[in-house]
Amino acid sequence: MGVGIDLVEITRVEEALQRRPGLAQRLFTEAELAYADGTGRPGEHLAARFAAKEAVAKALALEAGWAWREVEVVADGGPPSIRLHGDVAARAGAQGVTAVQVSLTHARDTAGAVALTVPAA
Repeated sequence: MGVGIDLVEITRVEEALQRRPGLAQRLFTEAELAYADGTGRPGEHLAARFAAKEAVAKALALEAGWAWREVEVVADGGPPSIRLHGDVAARAGAQGVTAVQVSLTHARDTAGAVALTVPAA
């Protein structure tokens, strides 16, 4: 079982997204961007998703070279969940990971996430 945690400053993520126009599309899926755009402070929710992706990478012990959009935070009315795609999904499967659970949080200045891998039974 793997565990990962990450904490980011919301304004740092917001500023990076403003400075680099294509960054949001490189980091986040269309569904993640749409979810954040439907909120009062999109940067807060994108920061939490950024932290979740980092936490998942730590839980799966991913080295450099993984694609950010291959780790997707899904918000479908219930608690957020993680959907893995492509090479990241294959790497998780090779480790015997059947799912990754995540918990997100954000306050005025920071956003954080904890990820936990679920091994095959």
